[in-house]
Amino acid sequence: MTKTIACIGSGNMGFALMKGAVRSTGFACRMGFTDRDPAKAAAAAEALHASVYASNEAAVQEGHFVFLAVKPQSLAGVLAEIGPTVRDRLSSREDPLLVSMAPSWSIQRIQEALGGYERIVRIMPNTPALIGQALIALAAAPRVPDYQLHELTQILAGSGTVEPIEEPYLDAVTALSGSGPAFVYLFIEALADGAVRSGLPRDKALRYAIQTVLGSAAMLKETGKHPGELKDMVTSPGGTTIAGLAALENRAFRGTVMNAVDAAWKRSLELSGDA
Repeated sequence: MTKTIACIGSGNMGFALMKGAVRSTGFACRMGFTDRDPAKAAAAAEALHASVYASNEAAVQEGHFVFLAVKPQSLAGVLAEIGPTVRDRLSSREDPLLVSMAPSWSIQRIQEALGGYERIVRIMPNTPALIGQALIALAAAPRVPDYQLHELTQILAGSGTVEPIEEPYLDAVTALSGSGPAFVYLFIEALADGAVRSGLPRDKALRYAIQTVLGSAAMLKETGKHPGELKDMVTSPGGTTIAGLAALENRAFRGTVMNAVDAAWKRSLELSGDA
């Protein structure tokens, strides 16, 4: 059976996940977009050889998987708009799986907005989905069938690693992997700036900083060793690395990073109303 993936919203994240779906889907599928800006939906559809729906209701009517790729402040209006269509499909035993990526909307809140509809999944992807390297945390409502979760995992796998998780942890995931890329980019920029300060040309400094972070992350992943163990492998007595580490610790580097994640987590709680 050919499955249909409908994406309400055609911004960066929605487009990235649909691009990943094109790469990874292990079953026959059709795809379509809708957006409050018709030109954006048309551009996304053209890039992926997909279709454009005339309305959000049409997307829900057609989709086996309906991605709600809209900003949290827009989700209430979208849910109110599609609610009747969702309930009509429920009464005909054609139950679409709704996939939300809005950080401040719990599964229960979405269900209540849809009159108790139960097939809801929340995901928290991050921007590396654009290159197929995302971390995608996934929390599902209890009544979502295993077969739909399996198919959704196939859809998402082309965008990165899919990690099932209990919903209460999603705010922490938002703080770590959702906001984390920005922290990493800032660190890479700072590494490059430090090397420029030491006399390295800007283009080389940035390229070397990127590869250093990329290689270090790959080594952690491949070896399975604790970061502290690999740090110690680089740190010779009285050498350059320990001097640099001491400078970082003098400025509370680890505490600062921890505080950044904590601040992002607290803000996520505030947005969801759980603070």
